[in-house]
Amino acid sequence: MTPFDTARSEAFAGKMVGHLNGAAVALMTSLGHRTGLFDALRGQPPLTSAQLATAAGLSERYVREWLGAMTVGGVVEHEPAANTYSLPAEHAAVLTRAASPTNLAASMQWVGVLGAVEDEVAAAFHHGRGVPYSAYRRFHEVMAEESDQTTVAGLEDHIIPLVPGLAGRLREGIDVLDVGCGSGRALARLAELFPASRFVGYDASVEAVEAAHHRARLLELWNVRYEVRDAARMPDRAAFDLVTAFDAVHDQADPAGVLRNVAAALRPGGVFLMQDIKACSHVAGNLDLPLGPFVYAVSCMHCMSVSLANGGAGLGAAWGKELAQEMLAVAGFRGVRVEALPHDMINLYYVAGLR
Repeated sequence: MTPFDTARSEAFAGKMVGHLNGAAVALMTSLGHRTGLFDALRGQPPLTSAQLATAAGLSERYVREWLGAMTVGGVVEHEPAANTYSLPAEHAAVLTRAASPTNLAASMQWVGVLGAVEDEVAAAFHHGRGVPYSAYRRFHEVMAEESDQTTVAGLEDHIIPLVPGLAGRLREGIDVLDVGCGSGRALARLAELFPASRFVGYDASVEAVEAAHHRARLLELWNVRYEVRDAARMPDRAAFDLVTAFDAVHDQADPAGVLRNVAAALRPGGVFLMQDIKACSHVAGNLDLPLGPFVYAVSCMHCMSVSLANGGAGLGAAWGKELAQEMLAVAGFRGVRVEALPHDMINLYYVAGLR
């Protein structure tokens, strides 16, 4: 037997304490985002807890405790003599709504969203089935914020230019389908940018489609519509010039069927533009992935589980580049090009045409 290495054990314990503290800071950061505390601190002189509570319209006692967590977590700076708190501009640059699309506080909300279904996921470890979408409170709300930052913010300058000539075709007017559209933020933005084109969004969630439809009407976007539809059963054939899927394929119960249907839905010369998680299909290839633990945790707590809940493949968020390319080829796509974009550290972009 290998001798017990006390120093190694102590170093590992220290690492786990760091993870525990990090999780606590993440949860408090989520609360700071949801309650508007970071926004209230931004650009302000040092404030007492009472002054901050008044500015944010919140309970002073809760604000004071939150400030304690943010201070010892190194997020907020504290002046003991005056008992005041401040948010450095360098911290505000990644923690406030004004900082979007680099607002990391919005992403911290996943800790609470996923933690709320811990009991259900723990039970799923025993019975092997999944946890349905309906169990995830605030999922579509938080996902919409994520979409605003990773997808919507990059559409015009980064994502659409991945396909040569696509912007021009959209300006002239083409038919576009977004598979797994969620709350429809990306499609609504495209409809705003390209009023001559026609846009359709499919999603299996009634809640998401209702939110998307409501937003489109508020924005008076009459060139976009949304439907509750399972993409694995969509009947469209040669109906679209562009199909998009933004972080949606890996959640599907039948991802292979979805990709086959996407290929069938494209017209000759059409393009499939798929955004999905940046990962390798093998764990060993993800050891240096900046958000590796987060990707696997989200997958276990949500992506894989919602697929299994529908009797699906349980592909998971870390299905990876290699498997994605293989499945695209089997579905009938050719010349698949894979790109990483500087504004988006968590996704890859696949550009594919038909054989």
